[in-house]
Amino acid sequence: MKISKVFFGVICLFFILLSFSCNKRSGDPRILVFSKTAAFYHESIPTAVAALQKLGAENQIIVDTTTNSNWFNDDSLKNYSAVVFLSTTGDVLDHYQEAAFERYIQAGGGYLGIHAAADTEYGWGWYGRLVGAYFKSHPAQQDAILDVVDASHEATKHLPSEWERKDEWYDFKNISDDINIIMTIDEDSYEGGQNPDGHPMAWYHEYDGGRAFYTALGHTEESYDDPLFLQHLLGALDYVIGGNKKLNYKDVKTQNVPEEERFTKTQLVEGVFTEPTEMAILPNLDILIAQRRGEIMRYDNETKDVKQVGFLDVYHESGVPGVNAEEGLMGIVADPDFKDNGYIYMYYSPADTSLNRLSRFEFKNDTIDHTTEKTVLEFYSQRGICCHTGGSLAFGENNELYLSTGDNSTPFDQPNEAYANHGYAPLDPRPGYEQYDARRTAGNTNDLRGKILRIIINDDATYDIPEGNLFEESEKTRPEIYVMGDRNPYRISIDKKTNYLYWGEVGPDAANDSLDTRGPKGYDEINQAREPGNFGWPLFVGDNYAYRSYNYATGESGEAFDPAKPINNSPNNTGLTELPPAKPAFIWYPYDESIHFPSVGTGGRNALAGPVYYTSDFPEESRYPEYYNGKLFIYDWIRGWVKVVTMQDNGDFDKMEPFMAGTRFNAPIEMEVGPNGLLYMLEYGKGWFAKNPDAGLVRIDYNSGPIENIKDDSATASADKPRGEALVASLDCAACHKVAEESVGPSYLAVAEKYKDDSHAVPYLIAKIIDGSTGVWGANVMPAHPALKKEDANAIAEWIMTLNESTGHQE
Repeated sequence: MKISKVFFGVICLFFILLSFSCNKRSGDPRILVFSKTAAFYHESIPTAVAALQKLGAENQIIVDTTTNSNWFNDDSLKNYSAVVFLSTTGDVLDHYQEAAFERYIQAGGGYLGIHAAADTEYGWGWYGRLVGAYFKSHPAQQDAILDVVDASHEATKHLPSEWERKDEWYDFKNISDDINIIMTIDEDSYEGGQNPDGHPMAWYHEYDGGRAFYTALGHTEESYDDPLFLQHLLGALDYVIGGNKKLNYKDVKTQNVPEEERFTKTQLVEGVFTEPTEMAILPNLDILIAQRRGEIMRYDNETKDVKQVGFLDVYHESGVPGVNAEEGLMGIVADPDFKDNGYIYMYYSPADTSLNRLSRFEFKNDTIDHTTEKTVLEFYSQRGICCHTGGSLAFGENNELYLSTGDNSTPFDQPNEAYANHGYAPLDPRPGYEQYDARRTAGNTNDLRGKILRIIINDDATYDIPEGNLFEESEKTRPEIYVMGDRNPYRISIDKKTNYLYWGEVGPDAANDSLDTRGPKGYDEINQAREPGNFGWPLFVGDNYAYRSYNYATGESGEAFDPAKPINNSPNNTGLTELPPAKPAFIWYPYDESIHFPSVGTGGRNALAGPVYYTSDFPEESRYPEYYNGKLFIYDWIRGWVKVVTMQDNGDFDKMEPFMAGTRFNAPIEMEVGPNGLLYMLEYGKGWFAKNPDAGLVRIDYNSGPIENIKDDSATASADKPRGEALVASLDCAACHKVAEESVGPSYLAVAEKYKDDSHAVPYLIAKIIDGSTGVWGANVMPAHPALKKEDANAIAEWIMTLNESTGHQE
């Protein structure tokens, strides 16, 4: 019996050892040293690469080096026990490569970040958590004392307890609670430190299935001749190599990104619509399209035909010269039980009275039956002015109806006034200037404008207030309000799993900060509301950047508003004086490059929110891949892009990536998912207040089988166009200008005519194109294009001026 127990124990030990040996890679461990930079380049990188190669040769570690991010794919990465990010900076991987690296770590790979590796990929939250912190700032290089707080680790056990050396000492933000700190810096030993509570300098942790080590040291070339620092790196490599085990991709969570070529923009309708605004996809995949001027169109999924099935007499022109009305038929949505009741809800501006109305209609016999209209909700809206209507409709998981409303305020300068808005928050309290004070609407708890409302519709078209809205009913609050502090929440969506509300907020026009006098520059926003709240406008914008009170009679600036205790003391306010604390935006970006969300690009902006996609909601044969499960689709009307946002389990932002970046979308104004799991998009077309030839309805199809690289001809510029004309076609210019016709901006021919005798016209126009402009051709603001190269702006300006030389030029 004793012999058999011993024998059994030996057998178990044998299989354990066999399993361990089978899991171990053969030969010496191999690491990849990656040193690509997309921002600041550290001169020490070549010296560091050579030092790591030498360190590897002396310690039986094979070292491969590259700056080529194409190495980040499953087939390449699986060969490495660890990957070293050596003073990388900026966005060094695309979304395909990011997914591959996540999979590598989840399969058991190792990561070593050296110095500026923490100054990398700020828009990729997973990477920030892998590193353990992000770079914040640094003072000048100087001597300082490092404190070893864990001398048991291979990377520190050789070091003195206090190590004095010279380097560039990083401060950090977003420091993870899960890291194991082994070295800190004594902030009393140098000047400029900004992490006073145990300022970390080196740490390690297990993360998402793999191992990660980060050291902030290594800025200087001299570091890589320092035996103590090199031993520090060797100990870090020993940890992240982790026994040189084989990777196990069997249980990785991150899916590979589907190839862009698998998605096709299928044009269902083009050149038929006049100012389409919102659509309702019906259970049979027929689609109702609202047009701003009052028509309701229907796309027939079977016949592919479009016909008008209804009309509302709406206010859609201001009647005031130089003033564009944005009202009309703004929103449409089908009842969740449409298949049984045929109900359609529309939000519109009736022509005969100054209010906006939400009504229920019946759609029967292929027609909107006007005799069935039942008014659900209506409220005053000032007319004869511009702008901001909102007007989007969406149902939540419990059949609550959400309605977005704009602030009904004028963002342009007050005419003939010495002190005006200039693109900042309109806060003018003077009598006669009410339209220039958004505190009367968006900042007013007793007004339904500048809000997102939430109600429950009863069978008789009356409504109840659901539990949990922002306010109870009172003399100074409206119970319909779910979200307040909105400027122009033009497109909303509801996550049916979490009931989170998302919306795109079209922001103000100031191109530059004026923090000491007026406030921040303008930002568009994508917002997320997990609960009711005040999202700040017109006292705050973006990440709760505060505006200042302002005296429009004297030009004197007051104190900045406090997001923790916003005060609305406008005489035009009929609600509470003290507002709920302001909530910051989920995503925010200006005209120029965004520090926080660089992938959104630059130029004109018009943020819109699409759906959160869940694969389980749709048929397997037509739905998109699992990669998109739980992700939010967002888009921009002016910039023409679509992005996909990944969120953490709690809903926090994690990363943003392009979707069909090689496909041209013509001013997307609405995006929804059909019951077949496919995205449908309304394209307004590139031109304001017009029937655009490129307006249309598209479906995004997915091919799960073999693919071919098919080029989208719509995105290809004509080779025989002048360079300036081709640049105009590739930018956001078409949204505001046409060659021969006036739009919201002047025609290019009019510009050429105006400046035909001005010898300085080209440099003048270059400045206007890059810096933006207002007041030259009216109140409308021309967006800035600060990222545009001067030579490109020059080509555009020169092309515009050549139009004056042509006779009979046709658009």
